[in-house]
Amino acid sequence: MNQTAGNKELRIGILSAGLSYILWGFLPLFWKLIDNVSAGEILAHRIVWSLLFMLIILVFIRKVPMFISELKALTSNWRRALGIALASIFISINWGLYIWAVNADRVIEASLGYYINPLVSILLAVIVLKEKLSRLQTLSIILAGAGVLILTINFGTFPWVAMMLAVSFGFYGLIKKMVQLGALVGLAIETLFITPFALLFLSFVHVNGGGAFGGSIGITAFLLFAGVVTAIPLLLFASGAKRIPLSMVGLLQYFAPTIKLILGVYLFNEPFTSIHLIAFACIWSALVIYTLSLTRWKRRDGSMASLQQ
Repeated sequence: MNQTAGNKELRIGILSAGLSYILWGFLPLFWKLIDNVSAGEILAHRIVWSLLFMLIILVFIRKVPMFISELKALTSNWRRALGIALASIFISINWGLYIWAVNADRVIEASLGYYINPLVSILLAVIVLKEKLSRLQTLSIILAGAGVLILTINFGTFPWVAMMLAVSFGFYGLIKKMVQLGALVGLAIETLFITPFALLFLSFVHVNGGGAFGGSIGITAFLLFAGVVTAIPLLLFASGAKRIPLSMVGLLQYFAPTIKLILGVYLFNEPFTSIHLIAFACIWSALVIYTLSLTRWKRRDGSMASLQQ
């Protein structure tokens, strides 16, 4: 690939990945539009319509044979199938808790969770994959821990929403790395695993007269659109991540929690005290150090790495 073509690919990658994180950052605005619907029902609809939309996308990009091939392979590999099932559970927990946090006016705490997530991923890599921490990564973990400790001591409660979001997505990413499934086909299979449970839940809700779907045109349309707002950022991310270095992905990923934090403070008027600022400053410092460690790793390795979510 010549330099001009390489630069074009890099620009496309930055634009695609950056836009995906910007869209994820503004996602709370969408969930706020249907905050009169329970988080459980929104989650179930998100799973069902994400599956349908992903299947349409797979048809459009001609990856249905790959999807079918991966499904057949899972029937003869129970460990990989178990991994996908666990990934489905963790991403469902993450989605459901995030929707609940937004609609319970805890967007700032949710943003904290996604700031912490890369550092949780480092810890999981050390514990499960036996990777070694660099000095910079060790320092980043200590700083992030200090930030969480400051919040816990000063407010008397552990920021469980933030930690659950970080841990659930951390385990999801770990499992995805271990089972080696691409972003698009992977999400389609994961939602396929969990969709029967989502449909059972929705049936139970509607039988008992509590379903919001079909009640009004606006709410019904938004619930249907939940699959679109889930899949489009993922498509952009998948397109961008394969074109840019891992260190650049590491920088761009902070767009999403930063936008969430701004929305929580300035649009949703959630409290952000001096203690919050100190704790977040610890975590922001940890992320700067973490990003530096990625840059040093890239230089040492001498190759471009890509990220599959």
